[in-house]
Amino acid sequence: MMNEIVITGARIVLDDAVIAGTLHIADGEIRSVDMGGTSVPGAIDVAGDYILPGLVDCHTDHLEKHVYPRAHVRWNMMRAVMSHDAQIIGAGVTTVFDSLCVGATEKNPERREILGPMIDALEFAGANNMLRAEHFVHLRCEITDEITPELTRTNVGRDIVRVLSVMEHVPGKRQSRDVEQYVARRMVESGKAREVVEREVRELLDRLEANAVEVRDEVVAIGKTHGLPMFSHDDATIEHIEMALSEGIRVAEFPVSIEAARAARENGMLSVAGAPNMLRGGSQSGNVAVAELLAEGLVDILASDYVPRSMLDCAFMVARQRQLGIELPDAVRMVTSAPARACGLEDRGEILPGLRADIIRVHLVDDFPVIRSAWRNGRIVN
Repeated sequence: MMNEIVITGARIVLDDAVIAGTLHIADGEIRSVDMGGTSVPGAIDVAGDYILPGLVDCHTDHLEKHVYPRAHVRWNMMRAVMSHDAQIIGAGVTTVFDSLCVGATEKNPERREILGPMIDALEFAGANNMLRAEHFVHLRCEITDEITPELTRTNVGRDIVRVLSVMEHVPGKRQSRDVEQYVARRMVESGKAREVVEREVRELLDRLEANAVEVRDEVVAIGKTHGLPMFSHDDATIEHIEMALSEGIRVAEFPVSIEAARAARENGMLSVAGAPNMLRGGSQSGNVAVAELLAEGLVDILASDYVPRSMLDCAFMVARQRQLGIELPDAVRMVTSAPARACGLEDRGEILPGLRADIIRVHLVDDFPVIRSAWRNGRIVN
């Protein structure tokens, strides 16, 4: 056999248990998982470290932060992609769905322009073996931009595109439900009187909402035509969940209220929560805390959202908080097999014979998980 690796002395995190054992990898696949040690010459003794499946991140918007490392500073696209990849693999993520905005928002008009070049760079880097993690694209479709359907149709057929979500960033809706807070912020930023700002905000909302229903319908139809897994973003109400269900969407991504999360669970939808919310102790936008969702059993998947490292930290934190009743295999499943399956990947996310050898070695220092090594397809990449 080629590329044979034996890892022993490990605490191997399976989907339903943690075992002290030995892992045998050959030709990029997991061949066997055995209890106890081994006498195989050359086996790697990890001295009690954890062996986990490589993490699968279904949503990170982190690439944009490398394209624009500072306001108005645009970085070279290939260098941005490679810098982003280094942080992804350094966080233990071996499969990432880069969540790229389709359509502009008021604050980010450049998103119309950079979408195509970001996908081009990801495709080129992947085809030329320049990346250590495997990168797919998650199209985050902004339904308030009339050009979103055109941008979606242009890019949705590319093989790297594997997930589509619909989002609506409008003051007073979904993630940003507090219009008064938005008005107050604009008053501070502009120095204008309240009545002027309120009039501007009303005009803005009218403009953003003018085509939102039609755009959403078009985007959902495109996703269905291409058979992509579809997510609904920032659901705040039972009505939002009902709308998503009527469209054939089966994943609620970052529900912002406990009511929406409960409705998603009652109707058989999967729910994605943001790991940074859990680590920070609450939402940055004043919405529902992930700890509250976890306590009610309303989280299936944890995503990094905007901090790649957060998934690994969150999985171990959740398992330590005994009051949640979530054991380490359950927490790890939220960042490995659950997102993999939700995104249509059946060949990774678990430590099982026959699956890809995407694995990470994790050492704990005062309860902080430290990545010692990462393998993708049985090849060490970190």
